[in-house]
Amino acid sequence: MSDIKSMYTRQRKYMFFLMALYVLGWGFTTYQSVFLGLTLGTALSLFNLWLMVRKTDKFGEAILQGKKVRSLGSFSRMATAALAVMIALKYPESFHLVSVVLGLMTSYIVIMIDFFLQSFHSHK
Repeated sequence: MSDIKSMYTRQRKYMFFLMALYVLGWGFTTYQSVFLGLTLGTALSLFNLWLMVRKTDKFGEAILQGKKVRSLGSFSRMATAALAVMIALKYPESFHLVSVVLGLMTSYIVIMIDFFLQSFHSHK
């Protein structure tokens, strides 16, 4: 398994764990709109992470084959974020907007935490 695939597998597990916590928070607390916003943002953040890994793989293959490279798909990730914000604005009674935005940043936070954990384990 390539290094990026193993990183993605680890990060995906972390994000599913966080989403499970968010669902429990939605079910057992009175802050349902906050946890539903976090769940929506994190789900779309996971989708963005999958897109980024897929585009990075294609980018690496294109470079190895000497083909021309288009982009890493920043527009599609921004469009996904815009979709999440539009959903939160359309249904403010269900989704807390700030929580959706924080959920969208979850994959980047998970990537940083995973990097620090892996660098700590490799120096041990």
